[in-house]
Amino acid sequence: MKTSLTGIKPTGTPHLGNLLGAIRPALTLAEEYRSLYFIADYHAFTATHDPKALRAHVYDVAATWLACGLDPAKTIFFRQSSIPEVFELSWIFQCLVAAGQLERGHAYKDALARGESPNAGLFAYPLLMAADIILYDADVVPVGKDQKQHLEIARDVAVRVNHLFGEGTVVVPEPKIEEQLQVPGLDGRKMSKSYDNYVAIFATQKELKSAVMKIVTGSEALDAPKEPEGTTVFTLYRAVASASEAEEQARKLRAGGYGWGHAKQALFEAIDAEVGPKRALYAELRQDEAALDRVLDEGAEKARTIAHRTMQRVRARIGIAR
Repeated sequence: MKTSLTGIKPTGTPHLGNLLGAIRPALTLAEEYRSLYFIADYHAFTATHDPKALRAHVYDVAATWLACGLDPAKTIFFRQSSIPEVFELSWIFQCLVAAGQLERGHAYKDALARGESPNAGLFAYPLLMAADIILYDADVVPVGKDQKQHLEIARDVAVRVNHLFGEGTVVVPEPKIEEQLQVPGLDGRKMSKSYDNYVAIFATQKELKSAVMKIVTGSEALDAPKEPEGTTVFTLYRAVASASEAEEQARKLRAGGYGWGHAKQALFEAIDAEVGPKRALYAELRQDEAALDRVLDEGAEKARTIAHRTMQRVRARIGIAR
């Protein structure tokens, strides 16, 4: 069985866009691959220097993915920071890659374009990501089209290592390009915490309904026919409801006599049906941080077995004593 690897950056409140666009498709990998999922806490540290917030975000992510169906008995789920070998491998990669390649990194260039002075961690970020991938002999990595550059760097590094130190030193990962669902936010733009247009996955029923009712819609009269395609309400409804339910709502909107208020109510009910059971489980998981630590630590033990084997092979090939 081939190995897939998914990194999860802990950056705050998980929202509906994360569930529909990332969590659900990522969890399907466990059906076909030996799957590793890690919480990238050191990646988050490039921007988050509040210890309390960083710890809370890690627990938020862990509880979210477990509540959404990640089974730690069938997958490997761990903190990035629990595996020190990843930083050793990242250093080896830094000694093999030209600085000019890192200067072309999207995150680094974007920070410069905004007039910021990015830290060295952001500059070397792609090589830590490459180490995350290569350390676990990952055969495939699911990425969206906008993330493809990071995997290309990991592939370049792996190819260079094998060229310099012999084929089979490391596994060259392959991209698994995901057609990521673009989940619109309350204002029609991409759902994002930075736009403050998101719906928190585990909002209460009252909070959820309030958020859904804020979605921007057209101003057609109740009896007027309405085109559902391209609207935020219908796009979200189609993402959470069944195909037949979405088809029926589209028919009602086009026929007239069915208003945007009706569509929002149906959307609220569909989202609540999706996240309601998960909401209760999340609350239970989130309040027991010691139990979350145990799950992540058990996963780290399994991950470190793979990491140790990889580093033994790499050290022997590059001439570093064990």
